Amino acid sequence: MAARLTRIMGGSGLVGRSAAIRSRAGMGLPVGRHIVPDRALPENDELVWDNGTPFPEPCIDRLAPNIGKNEALAWLCGGLSFFASLGLLAAWNDKASKIPFAPKVYPYDNLRVELGGEP
Repeated sequence: MAARLTRIMGGSGLVGRSAAIRSRAGMGLPVGRHIVPDRALPENDELVWDNGTPFPEPCIDRLAPNIGKNEALAWLCGGLSFFASLGLLAAWNDKASKIPFAPKVYPYDNLRVELGGEP
């Protein structure tokens, strides 16, 4: 089994396995190559996502200027009230909590006489 694994990994021992793992089946790294800086980084470099495209993106989305504080509060209250009303409706309509077991049906008219009823 070890010989077969060595053949699959493309080498012998640790060097062959590490080379196969490093190449990631020819796909490379998930975000491209790492660039080692050769000069000092800018002041706010951690706030920019630069993945090698011509237009680097900010790490923090800039949605805050588009949505006002009152509108965000309205959306939050609307969403929370929807889920609260859905939960209350489910609790109100829950028949399993009102009758936690199936009612048992007995013979002889549900034991009417045996339980003290008129014969």
